[in-house]
Amino acid sequence: MSSVGRVVHKRLLLPLSKSLCGHAVVCRQSRSISSSSRCMSIMPAWVIDRYGSNDVLRYTKNASFPVINYPNEVIVKVFAAGLNPIDVSMRGGYGANTLSMKRDPLNIKLSGSEFPLILGRDVSGVIMECGPDVKYFKEGDEVWAAIPPWKQGSLAEFVVLSGNEISLKPKSLSHVEAAAIPYVATTSWSALVNTGGLNKDNCASKRILILGGSGGVGTFATQMLKAWGAHVTVTCSHNAERFVGELGVDHVVDYTAGPAEEALSALEKFDLVLDNVGGDTERWALGLLKPWSGAKYVTLVTPFLQNTDRLGIADGMMQTAATVATKTIKHLVKGVHYRWGFFAPSGPALDEITDMVDAGQASRFIFLQISSF
Repeated sequence: MSSVGRVVHKRLLLPLSKSLCGHAVVCRQSRSISSSSRCMSIMPAWVIDRYGSNDVLRYTKNASFPVINYPNEVIVKVFAAGLNPIDVSMRGGYGANTLSMKRDPLNIKLSGSEFPLILGRDVSGVIMECGPDVKYFKEGDEVWAAIPPWKQGSLAEFVVLSGNEISLKPKSLSHVEAAAIPYVATTSWSALVNTGGLNKDNCASKRILILGGSGGVGTFATQMLKAWGAHVTVTCSHNAERFVGELGVDHVVDYTAGPAEEALSALEKFDLVLDNVGGDTERWALGLLKPWSGAKYVTLVTPFLQNTDRLGIADGMMQTAATVATKTIKHLVKGVHYRWGFFAPSGPALDEITDMVDAGQASRFIFLQISSF
């Protein structure tokens, strides 16, 4: 997953390129608002009215203006929006069953009630209105956030978010730069911290392997881990070796030069493996961990949403539970821990990431990608 695929400067949100891949950032210049957000009822946005290919994308000036429904929510005026591969997958219907259940847990609404759906998982902008229970933010604050996939996204003039999902934008970044980070950053944080149990206080003696180290999650995870003092090995293609080297990795394995499994097996074993690749890697990656030492394999490539799309919510969740339980037990008897990692929106995590970015520890891949575009 590349970190930045396209940067566009326009006065309003204008049509995106027909290639919605990688991580695109769309920016519009600030313009004055003649009326209070409380009085507005429509706004410009990119929407989809059904699942499909790029031709389902539709630009409209009549999208419903978002409203605050809960006292801890805020309305954010979008200055820059980011697209991730998950947006492309959602456009095609990926995860529709699970996300519809999340939006409507009591199944009250009719099928297709999620439409028109606004994509865009990253946002950087300014708070225009706060709910009565929002204590740590105020109107006019510059904020950034990773938007949960069950909520309306950032390809619009305004978006509503929970106060627990936003954070003050790093002062060292522009809105365009900031909109390239939150989703991959919070995904990395969730995988390494929430699932992997790592933090800045316990990483100094850890050996970490990142499979797929040149993508968005891989590059951000690398910078987090290096800032915390870990020894980091990554796999990537020959073309990306220089790129990941500039992030400070300790060892690079070029998977195009031969089987990565063989090259990695010759190295000292690892305390944690973060798998951004999936597929065949799961067959051999757990053998690279230190047995009986609490070592963990964390994969971000899981069949959960595919199962619920294919089998329905109930049967899909049962299939998922059976799969993860079987694999966990299978590897636990070998002395290693098998885990699935997931994106989790988190304002507090972004607070920590803001500090790292402003300290110059976790933003270099953004500038490298933008400068090479």
